[in-house]
Amino acid sequence: MEEDFYKKVYFLVKQIPKGYVTTYGEIAKCLGNKNMSRQVGQALHHNKNSILIPCHRVVFKDGSLSSSYAFGGKLKQKEKLLKEGINFCDDKVDLKNHFYKIV
Repeated sequence: MEEDFYKKVYFLVKQIPKGYVTTYGEIAKCLGNKNMSRQVGQALHHNKNSILIPCHRVVFKDGSLSSSYAFGGKLKQKEKLLKEGINFCDDKVDLKNHFYKIV
């Protein structure tokens, strides 16, 4: 079950285009249970390939970044997002202009 769940999370994360982010909750909602955002975070923490699966494009619902980002911490995640043209307001992603709704 866990491996299958991880694959589903990774599939959705691969859909997020450069310059956009989505939230852990949005992914959980797409998988059928809006209350599984922590499990989505756990799956992303176990991601082995940050190039193929751009987990840096997943943030908290308020636009803040996770201090436990698996590929270098919060500052590295912010650096990657800035390079992709994502704007921040008070250290949070500008979700108004950069939120990607998964369909």
